[in-house]
This record gives sequence, C-alpha cells and structure tokens, in this order.
Amino acid sequence: MPNWSASPGDPPHQRAVNEPEAVPPGYGCRVESLASALADRVVLLDGGLATRLEARGHDLSDRLWSARLLVEEPAEIRATHEDFFAAGAEVAITASYQVSESGFEAAGHTASEARTALRRSVRLAREAAEAFGEPRWVAASVGPYGASLADGSEYRGDYGLSVEQLRAWHRPRLEMLAEAGADLLACETIPSLAEAEALAAELAALGVPAWISLTAVGDRTRLGEPASEAYAIAAEVPDVVALGANCCDPGDAAAVAGAVGGRRPVVFYPNSGESWDAEERRWTGRGAIRGNARAWVAAGMRALGGCCRVTPDQIARMAAELTDR
Repeated sequence: MPNWSASPGDPPHQRAVNEPEAVPPGYGCRVESLASALADRVVLLDGGLATRLEARGHDLSDRLWSARLLVEEPAEIRATHEDFFAAGAEVAITASYQVSESGFEAAGHTASEARTALRRSVRLAREAAEAFGEPRWVAASVGPYGASLADGSEYRGDYGLSVEQLRAWHRPRLEMLAEAGADLLACETIPSLAEAEALAAELAALGVPAWISLTAVGDRTRLGEPASEAYAIAAEVPDVVALGANCCDPGDAAAVAGAVGGRRPVVFYPNSGESWDAEERRWTGRGAIRGNARAWVAAGMRALGGCCRVTPDQIARMAAELTDR
C-alpha cells in the first residue's frame, strides 16, 4: 500500500482536510450531482478543446498550446466551451492541461501568470456552463508532468522522476485548481503507474472530487505497465469518483473497462482515431469515432466524449446516439 501520509513539508490544509473550511466553495451540490450522475446514467463530456480553437482560426504551435489563449484571448476559450455545450456536452474540461509554473517560465512567462491562468481557466468554463443552465459541470484539467516539457513525453512517461518528485510538482496547481471552484479535478492523459500513484496520493491529502484518466494503450499504460494496477491504487482514494482513459484509440473501450474492473464508473474520451505524422506534421487516416457511443455504453462507460480531433459535430452525434438509446 502506498504511503500517502502528509509529510512535514505539506501545507496545512493537507493535515486538516476534514475541517469544513478546508473544502473550497464551489464544490457542494454540483459535485454531488455529478458523482450521482456518473453512478446512475451516462454523462456526455466535451471534445478536443485545441481542435476547436484551431478550427476557430488560432495557431497553437507554441509550447503552451491552447493555454496561451488563457493569457492572450480568454474570450475564445469561453466561446469554445460554449460550442461544446451547444453541441450537447454536459461537462467542460478546462484549458489548464498545459498550465504549470515551470512550463510557463520555460515559455517566457511568469509563475504569477501561470497561477492566474489556472484560476481563469475554471472561471471561463464556469461562465460558459452557467450560460447553458443545469446540468452543466466543470472539470479542471490536470495534465501530466510531460505536458509541461512540450516534447511529447506525456505519451512515453519516461520522466525518470520518483513518486515523491511528481507529488511535489503536481501539488501547487492541484491546490490552486481546487481553490478555483471546479466541480471536479480531471487528472488526465496520465502515462505511468508512478504518476498515477503520485496524483492519487495528492488527491487523498487534498480531499476534493477527481477522476484519474490514463493515456492507455489497451489495458497497459504508455510505459507498458498493467493499467489495472494504476486503477487499483487510485480506487483506494474515496474522492476519486471515476477512472478511465483519454487521448487513446477509440477501439480500446472494452480493454479500459476491463482494467478498471468495476472499481469506479468508467470515463472514456479517446482521440478521433486519426494518426499524427510527426515528419509531415499533419493528421492522417480517417476518424473512427463516429457511431461508437452506444458500443461504449455497452462496454460499461458512464462518462464519454472525445479528445484530440473530436469536434462539436462529433459530440452532437454522440448526444443524438445517447438520446436514441
């Protein structure tokens, strides 16, 4: 069993998570409702935020990816969330995936700008959600350490960092996103057992609702470890309300559900099925996500949507499939 006790250097809230004031405002009934919805029915997530921003005319080729627009054009982030809500999505995943102090500093910004961007990402998604009424929820994206490096290492997971080092790196923005008042922390695109363990440990100390989603290959992590081991560790944390995978192949639904093994409701939001050609710097092939929603539900999914290359139109088709069902 991992050692998740707070260390002497942990901030005070990690040693007092049972005190009422330690739970930030903004969770309350919304989170409870989302957790209940995940247990009782299918919840529709949004699609590829960056894909939609590019379709709206934005160049996201710099190292901050879509997070740059949190600084430069925040209204476009809100508008993109609205595009997915209009398509039928019930959950907006925030633009905070690529936001970290170290990543912002490497891109020539300040740590203060990173902290502002984290809080702003939740506010923009919340404003979009409130414009569409209930049920609409906000999941604050917590991307992997590799996203801050902007070198694709989140799809390898070979950081060479210990669980304790990963805990220390993730801790500040987990705290800031929790305080920003999202309904849930979406720890996503996690490539390794070590990083899943680090996040589970921090979530156990933080005491706010979350899901942990691997970037899996079938029933394995990107490092080749059994995904079931990562899910077993995460399931030890009561506040982890769902487990699953994202940024993966759409055909992996059954393998992911099998690896979760009934420990939690399954969240699944894969890529479109196209492949990225690194030499040509373009997507190739044909998306295979169309018509999958009913099959994913049959495989055990309770939260589904899309990641890279999944558009509002595709989310609308999923909504139609679920309605027909």
